[in-house]
Amino acid sequence: MRLYSIGDIHGCAAQLDRLHARIAADAASYAGEKLIIYLGDYVDRGPDSRGVIDRLIGSVPKGFSARYVRGNHDQAMLDFLRDAEAYRTWRSYGAPETLMSYGVRPPLFDSSEKFEEARKAFETQIPQAHLAFLRGLESAVVLGDYAFVHAGIRPGLNIEDQTDQDLLWIRDDFLNSTTTHEKVVVHGHTPISAPIRLHNRIGLDTGAYATGILSCAVLEDAECRFIQAGRD
Repeated sequence: MRLYSIGDIHGCAAQLDRLHARIAADAASYAGEKLIIYLGDYVDRGPDSRGVIDRLIGSVPKGFSARYVRGNHDQAMLDFLRDAEAYRTWRSYGAPETLMSYGVRPPLFDSSEKFEEARKAFETQIPQAHLAFLRGLESAVVLGDYAFVHAGIRPGLNIEDQTDQDLLWIRDDFLNSTTTHEKVVVHGHTPISAPIRLHNRIGLDTGAYATGILSCAVLEDAECRFIQAGRD
């Protein structure tokens, strides 16, 4: 098996298209099983969250299977659909861009009434296939020597004992740890200038919405290399 793992996409559909094309070209001569694992944060901040989810549902490169990890931004989108008051938190990290990608005007005022109006409009506009996709996201994917999660893990705890809070949000306690975990953790969540491979983790969030660069790790046996795609 050859694994491709893609970091935080954040509404950058054009970069995802280019990265998919580069992944397909990279794997063209490979005869074994090919799997893409997406690390979450498909929505918010970038211009085309709706387009990203459309592609993840219907445009994964031919010949690949795929698995999808949940990010904290994806969870925030679901939280808003359940409770309009969640907008007070979500709006600070990308909600307006996501709503606009679905043709919904973001609330202009800090008002429960306006939040609920936007929630109802969003509920009307979002396709059922997008809801099913978001609700079916996985907390973690464990394959071979790797654990694929969004943010990281709590050092010292087994993968199956991790909380959703840590899998979606952890930063310093995980990033600063030199612990050798039971699996090498492949993650996004914390933007970095370039993909990084350490003995205990691989970081892949290169801040696509701000830098224009979307990154992917290619994992096969003991090998790890990186593929990237930009705005053009």
